[in-house]
Amino acid sequence: MRIVIAGGHGRIALRLERLLSAGGHEAVGLIRRPEQAEDLRTAGAEPVVLDLESASVEEVAAALEGADAAVFAAGAGPDSGAARKDTVDRGAAVLFADAAERAGVRRFVVVSSMGADADHPGDEVFDAYLRAKGAADDAVRARTGLDWTILRPGTLLDDAGTGLVRLEARTGRGTVPRDDVAAVLAELVESPGTAGLTLELVTGPTPVMVAAKDVAGN
Repeated sequence: MRIVIAGGHGRIALRLERLLSAGGHEAVGLIRRPEQAEDLRTAGAEPVVLDLESASVEEVAAALEGADAAVFAAGAGPDSGAARKDTVDRGAAVLFADAAERAGVRRFVVVSSMGADADHPGDEVFDAYLRAKGAADDAVRARTGLDWTILRPGTLLDDAGTGLVRLEARTGRGTVPRDDVAAVLAELVESPGTAGLTLELVTGPTPVMVAAKDVAGN
């Protein structure tokens, strides 16, 4: 499979690219800065410089042409303000979905956040983040041209992955290593039976592959 990843230099995306490359897939990562390209090549991915905050839908669709799946793993980052939560976590996700539809890429996986809700109250930056993620999720779920799956991890950790997770519609609060988020994404991309599902993810008792098969009904 050829899989295009928005936010290709992110901490989850780089892990995902390594897994996809090791699995024989062709990973393509969209990045904002040319100096990030070597990190993607080291991870086994093809870098494409394309800023989703300024690119047109036609430019993004061109980058998606010929892909079998798309993964939105971009984010404004922890040091950004509320305005960039809207332009990246919401706006870029909507643009990427628009472009996937235009390019005819049906399989579409979103890295969201536990607690994402377009109507989430509060005035803090994290509140704006949850609203932006929730609005993006709503926009993706409204599309009939995409076979979408939305993944909502709990609090992200840089600890080594355990390979054991809970992947369900509702898991309750918890933590999960980025290694395990990437492993779940790699499974979801190849699990069309999870299309139309919004799934929460935390560390749990079930091997990643088994958890993905269970939610896909296999």
